[in-house]
Amino acid sequence: MSHHWGYGSQDGPAHWHEHFPIANGERQSPIAISSKSAKYDSALKPLSFSYDAGTARNIVNNGHSFNVEFDDSSDKSVLQGGALDGVYRLAQFHIHWGSCEGQGSEHTVDGVKYDAELHIVHWNVKYGKFAEAVKHPDGLAVVGVFMKVGNARPEIQKVVDALNSIQTKGKQASFTNFDPTGLLPACRDYWTYPGSLTTPPLLECVIWHVLKEPITVSPEQMCKLRGLCFSAENEPVCHMVDNWRPCQPLKSREVRASFQ
Repeated sequence: MSHHWGYGSQDGPAHWHEHFPIANGERQSPIAISSKSAKYDSALKPLSFSYDAGTARNIVNNGHSFNVEFDDSSDKSVLQGGALDGVYRLAQFHIHWGSCEGQGSEHTVDGVKYDAELHIVHWNVKYGKFAEAVKHPDGLAVVGVFMKVGNARPEIQKVVDALNSIQTKGKQASFTNFDPTGLLPACRDYWTYPGSLTTPPLLECVIWHVLKEPITVSPEQMCKLRGLCFSAENEPVCHMVDNWRPCQPLKSREVRASFQ
């Protein structure tokens, strides 16, 4: 049974627990990362991204963000290493952003909130398919990349240009020949912790890797994100802004760092 949810005053994160009680669970995301209390773990491996641009398929406005979707029927685009055991296939990426600067990221670091946050979503191949993987605590691996307004990022321009064709909820367009490696910062140091999806159904199935170094995007590129709509074509225009969930209690979890 699907429940309507969104980011407004009536259906936003403060109300999600009414339909998704796991919202008050033990390993919810995002979290406020404290660099001082994160523990360096020398056993953590470097993240290994192996993406094939040929697996990019579509870009979709789902009424909450946009998803760039990939063909995950083979191991052509995978993530390994980090805090992960085994191979995780690339499924999609999306972005969360604010209505103005300094309030769009989901995770925070030492109290700092970035302008936006990119999430690259992968699933554990040992579970056979995405829908099965989300039922397990190690089912998904999401890489979070902070974005801040500054210089333009050429690699994201293709994504930004494609937004024109998916302005409203439910719109979809072909999106091919794209390698998301270009959206990663040069430094791959990360924090990792066990968490959840940051949108309903909020399942606690994610091993998070949040990269320390942000990437920059231009004010114009940021503006294009804010030009998308939560609303469908035949509905009153409602611009897609502030599509982020506030930080959740850490509870008994430990945040580990791949760097000192």
